Amino acid sequence: MGGKAMSSKKDDPRLRDLLQEAPQTFYFSLLGYPDDEGILINKGRPGAKEGPDKIREYLYRMTPPLSLSSNFSLKDHGNIDTSLSLWDRHKEAQKKVSSLLKIPHNLPITLGGGHDYAYPDGAAFLETFQDNPLVINFDAHLDVRPVPPEGPSSGTPFFRLLNEDIPFTFYEIGIQEQCNSQAHLQWCLEKKVRVITHNEILHSNKSLSSLVCQNMGEDLLKPRPTFISIDIDAFSSSYAMGCSQSWPSGLNPDEFLKLFSILVQRLDVKLLGIYEVSPPLDFDGLTSKLAALIIHHYIQASLIKKKGTSL
Repeated sequence: MGGKAMSSKKDDPRLRDLLQEAPQTFYFSLLGYPDDEGILINKGRPGAKEGPDKIREYLYRMTPPLSLSSNFSLKDHGNIDTSLSLWDRHKEAQKKVSSLLKIPHNLPITLGGGHDYAYPDGAAFLETFQDNPLVINFDAHLDVRPVPPEGPSSGTPFFRLLNEDIPFTFYEIGIQEQCNSQAHLQWCLEKKVRVITHNEILHSNKSLSSLVCQNMGEDLLKPRPTFISIDIDAFSSSYAMGCSQSWPSGLNPDEFLKLFSILVQRLDVKLLGIYEVSPPLDFDGLTSKLAALIIHHYIQASLIKKKGTSL
């Protein structure tokens, strides 16, 4: 039957074992948004307020990347205060992310929660990195709705961000035809947003990585400050049914992770946000596991880049 299994923490570490209150080495920071009010304002299904803690549950069970030594750590900043008003929660999130982005040797990761939080994340990013910044959003929706009287919804983050005074290059990838109006697409094109639809991906004879890299062209030739926003509804419901609005069509995790690792290695990704994970709508935790897996790949690709090697 083979030898005795190793069971000590030293021989079988998990990411939770790398949590530190005062990290001394290169580290990743986590901040949660247990809030789905913006989804409800957008007439979506509730449940994403449970996303951050469920993602953590699966993430902290994972082992560190096999190909790398554990010369990094994690710091969990907990969740934002949800007793504040929605507008004030957004202000608090922006303030916290802005402070995290200013810490050397630290890469923040935010967990949603509604995609409305891509605005405070993006605003903090643009405020911190004003030299040719890049924003990439993986999503089924353009999320450029004007802000309604009830407050910022999960459909408004990039309407708000594109109306900021700081110019940035913006890609929307995975946009689905049945989820967006012609008027919203036209508004994006007028704002010079680069849109890669799911139809383009579906009918291309190229892999997702090749298609996106070809479309990005010179934007991939040199590292530049980058914020990657991932609305989990960009993925097919076969892999991510646990979100407010899931569709059978969408991205495949394996193809996405290959592209994602390329982007992290070629660009200078300063901030990663994963949104709309809704455990009550999920099956067997698959959507939360996918979000945790994306974070694991982000950690791996970032460390490989720091080490000066390639995948």
